[in-house]
Amino acid sequence: MDNTASIYPNFVFGNILLGLALALILSRVAIWFARRTGLIDIPGVLPHKTHSHPIPLAGGITLLLTLLVGGFTFNISMLQEYWKILVPALIIFGVGLWDDYRRLPPGIKIIGQLAATILLIAMGTSVQIIPADFLGLPGKWYHVVNLLITGLWVVGITNAFNFIDSMDGVVVGIGGIAVSFFLLVTLNSPQVSLLRFLTLLIGGCIGLFFYNMTPARMFLGDSGAQTFGFLLAAIGIIYNPVQFPQGSSWFLPILILGVPIFDTCLVVFSRLRHKKYFYQAGHDHTYHRLFKLGMSSTHAVAVMHITTIVLGCLAFIALHLAPFFANILFGLILLVGFLVYLFLERKRNE
Repeated sequence: MDNTASIYPNFVFGNILLGLALALILSRVAIWFARRTGLIDIPGVLPHKTHSHPIPLAGGITLLLTLLVGGFTFNISMLQEYWKILVPALIIFGVGLWDDYRRLPPGIKIIGQLAATILLIAMGTSVQIIPADFLGLPGKWYHVVNLLITGLWVVGITNAFNFIDSMDGVVVGIGGIAVSFFLLVTLNSPQVSLLRFLTLLIGGCIGLFFYNMTPARMFLGDSGAQTFGFLLAAIGIIYNPVQFPQGSSWFLPILILGVPIFDTCLVVFSRLRHKKYFYQAGHDHTYHRLFKLGMSSTHAVAVMHITTIVLGCLAFIALHLAPFFANILFGLILLVGFLVYLFLERKRNE
């Protein structure tokens, strides 16, 4: 019997409940700590902040503590394998927490993200999508290309989750759905430690969502949103669907994380087009545009969550197609995304 299948009932659901319980309990501790230390998001400090009263920026602390406490209590084998991901994530968390307290310049945050990404690669986590004989690249150039793709992916997804954190429950909901799809594709694989990591994380997402949904009792802050993005970027690299061909599975993480990726492309391209700094906060994210189209806040967030589910389902459909047809499906999804971008841009200019 498959090793994963044999131990599946013993820890999968228990680990989800463990993550949920820890997140619910530790959220109260993190909120108390945030209030005592001034880790508070004050209304009106920046133009894009629309909440009416001070909110603790405690989500990142809760997320990190849930993984560490859950790891040291019942998932030591997971920590022994994935400390190489959690240590670089501490850099992301630390710089994000510093930003939550002091509001750092964008350059400092990018330096922190690059440092964490370089450490992640140095510890053995990198994309291996380009084969040695790709396009006849000489020497080790294929390896250099893989490293560049890794850096772009990790830094891009880290910032994408920070960018999309524009309303209560958006990041936690999208992140939780993404983790669920990664969990599904891992169930029948031999990556038992990854399964432990994902089940603990999905439980933590549920607990975080309880405190972060409207009306939010705490925000994720940069420390939470960026750490979430970094962890999911790393998961997208280390998952290994051995039962499916690479030609049909290479874009699965892209589709599962498609909504944050789309939001980042929408904001960056739109601001560059209108000659604005792409890293400045504003009201031109996907959520804001859906809200301006007449949706309520709740429905705008729900559309983003539902879209994440749809993209995840399409990714799983593609897994069972021949690589040629799977990539055609991926191309059609990209085309639809481009058309949605054009539609939202046209509505912005009306």
